Amino acid sequence: METIGIASGDGKALKMDMTPQSTARLEVRGLKRNFGGLDVVRDVSLSLQAGQVTGLLGPSGCGKSTTLRIIAGVDHQTEGEVWIDGQMVAGPGVFVPPEKRHIGLMFQDFALFPHLSVGDNVAFGLSGTRTEKRQRVYTLLDKVGLGKFVDKFPHELSGGEQQRVALARALAPKPSIMLMDEPFSGLDNRLRDGIRDEALSILKEEGAAVLLVTHEPEEAMRMADEIALMRAGQIVQHGAPYNLYNAPVDLQAAAFFSDVNVISGVVDGALTQTAFGQFLAPGVPDGSTVDIVIRPQHLKIDFDRGGVGPSPTLDHGVWARGLVKRARFIGKESLVEFQMERDGSILTASVPSVFLPKPDTPLWIAIRRDRCFVFPRR
Repeated sequence: METIGIASGDGKALKMDMTPQSTARLEVRGLKRNFGGLDVVRDVSLSLQAGQVTGLLGPSGCGKSTTLRIIAGVDHQTEGEVWIDGQMVAGPGVFVPPEKRHIGLMFQDFALFPHLSVGDNVAFGLSGTRTEKRQRVYTLLDKVGLGKFVDKFPHELSGGEQQRVALARALAPKPSIMLMDEPFSGLDNRLRDGIRDEALSILKEEGAAVLLVTHEPEEAMRMADEIALMRAGQIVQHGAPYNLYNAPVDLQAAAFFSDVNVISGVVDGALTQTAFGQFLAPGVPDGSTVDIVIRPQHLKIDFDRGGVGPSPTLDHGVWARGLVKRARFIGKESLVEFQMERDGSILTASVPSVFLPKPDTPLWIAIRRDRCFVFPRR
């Protein structure tokens, strides 16, 4: 604890506590994990406050689960530190065993004990009197809507019900940190959304710091206050879901969150010439190739009028003509695939509701200038 001395009115020194008042619930500093000479986790740093949900998002094999295991204490880092409530639990010369870290764990495999009832599964590992444990069990089962299933066994429950029991069991000891590794991936899509929303509400109410590992961008954006996007063992971008979606750090980050169209061009005088007009590429050396990235929902379509398209606008720039290759309706929207006349490139546009032009229909396309990203090609 850091203190400073200040003179009082009678000349005596007063001490003031200068200890930070917002110590992170979980902090990871410079984490590295090496397997056989290969770094599967490289310089990963994270900080979570109580009640915060952070999504550790990335493709399979990028190091997400390894990071989670190191935090839980079931794996050892090669370098770096793990801190919980201001105390180092893993670092140079320090290792606190998993059972003393006060961490809750949830995995894709519910891992319920088949020979124990729902109530006994939730109570497993709880300390205190019989009455205290019973009260905690009933409180949590009521929260997840399973109070009447306390005496049933796991095999008598549906997958969604088993997942809610697993959530209640993980929360029962009141962990300060909850680590979740793809916990909802075993559920069907319709059931998954409801379980996720219910779990998020309960986790927020319990006040635990939550680190959610997932490879699904929609799940991370739906549940997380912040997202750490991971690739090849490193965190490449970290921030609020809105910022990661609307200001991706590179082409791969943009493409991870949604389908994208990519138009290539060569820079000349900080400008790139394309079929859709010029695009700014400030700071990119002349002769460099850039990728202009635009999501399907941000393409605008207009009809062909005897080979003539709409006039250019400030918002959409120059219109370019393409021929419809395929159109299909997928429920909430239609996807229309075009082959552009100028260079033969393929672009896909999404249109709300039903729009199914026939193949080889000529249509004009424009790009929302405020919704595209320009990245130097790597």
